[in-house]
Amino acid sequence: MVVPVTSRTLIDETVLGRASRVIRVLGHPVRLRILEALEGGERHVSELVTAAGVSQAAVSQQLGILRANGIVDHRREGARVYYRIIEPKVSRILDCIRDCDVPELVEVAATVPLRLLPGR
Repeated sequence: MVVPVTSRTLIDETVLGRASRVIRVLGHPVRLRILEALEGGERHVSELVTAAGVSQAAVSQQLGILRANGIVDHRREGARVYYRIIEPKVSRILDCIRDCDVPELVEVAATVPLRLLPGR
């Protein structure tokens, strides 16, 4: 059932802007895997490499993006670097992703080249 827009409160423009930024930051499979691993608490980079299943360089690149956008932070302990989530809403967003797998969207997205999607 489609609910008319008029029966819902429209999202404030400022909130839409912030949501758009967060969606763009989280919109990468490796970043999402890293965040899933960090949901359990602070992790060393090598643990994140294992969890993400990609190279250390790829994990470091994605961690840099997450840090620059205030999603994670790090601390050094000797030569080791540990990361943790600092944005409290990340777990809620991940839960929403887990609960909202919409196969119809996946099927449609598979047929539309990314270059045709807005904002790409």
